[in-house]
Amino acid sequence: MAVRIEQVDLPGIGVRHDVLTETGRRVSVLTHRSGERTLAVFEVDDPDSCRDPVTLTEGEAEALAELLGASVMLGQLSALRDAAGVFTEQIVIAADSPYVDRALGDTRARTRTGASIVALLRDGSVVASPGPETRLRAGDTVVAVGTRSGLDELTRIIADGAN
Repeated sequence: MAVRIEQVDLPGIGVRHDVLTETGRRVSVLTHRSGERTLAVFEVDDPDSCRDPVTLTEGEAEALAELLGASVMLGQLSALRDAAGVFTEQIVIAADSPYVDRALGDTRARTRTGASIVALLRDGSVVASPGPETRLRAGDTVVAVGTRSGLDELTRIIADGAN
């Protein structure tokens, strides 16, 4: 299914990107020249009639983009379960893990196990594609993709620092 996105240049204002949904709705993101963004939904029968526009700060726009991207990514990861030999796993960082308060890169997960850490669940939010500098906290949940043996090894490493 292709997604239709239209770009409209608005001289003196900025750029508007419209996503046209299967139901005929138009969801727009207006990026002002100032960097401010406005999210708007338009009526099906009147493409010029905007309902309840929401102006977002840069941080709010980034958080929304991350949330939408992480949601899509986690859905795609779930689909990988059907692929032969590829699994997803959620590993909770226990309070006694040797990696609590250390950078994710210190685990050397991919190098040591072949498994990739693709997200971090923390305090009800998702950190998509966490970088090696991301510090792990007790209670975080690591979302990883890999072979069954690679994920088992990653679980051991996170639990007790096994080599």
